Amino acid sequence: MECFICKKHLGELKTDGITIYEDDFVFVGHIDNNGEPGYLGQLIIDLKRHVPTLGDMTEEEAVVFGRMMARVSKALMVTEGAEHIYSLVSGNSVPHLHMHIVLRYPGTPKQYWGPMSVRAWSDAPIGGNHEIIALCERVRSCLEKTNAQ
Repeated sequence: MECFICKKHLGELKTDGITIYEDDFVFVGHIDNNGEPGYLGQLIIDLKRHVPTLGDMTEEEAVVFGRMMARVSKALMVTEGAEHIYSLVSGNSVPHLHMHIVLRYPGTPKQYWGPMSVRAWSDAPIGGNHEIIALCERVRSCLEKTNAQ
């Protein structure tokens, strides 16, 4: 199969960070930066089943996907102090449903507000795989705590 996301789910390729959450319907992790330093806090929620768009989800998948979007966003607010959460689904370059969840850090100048603009700020938190893994662990721990309540 030639789908990047399907290959990731099958374990055929390694991406940055670690798994934050996974069940039968969704996978949550940090965006892959091909091993290069990148913006800390751009997470991806992948639908496990290969479908191209939001409209292709089943009702059950949509419930899980939506719930995970809310839980991951809240976890980023708690663990990273995010003042705003952006989300977007494009599907232009990878036609497998995945949602970008991007946090905006406090103090980000207004000209850098936006899901893809936050990374252009010269003071944006940038890190390599070590820092990405630490962020993933914080978010995963927060999700586990809220799931236990």
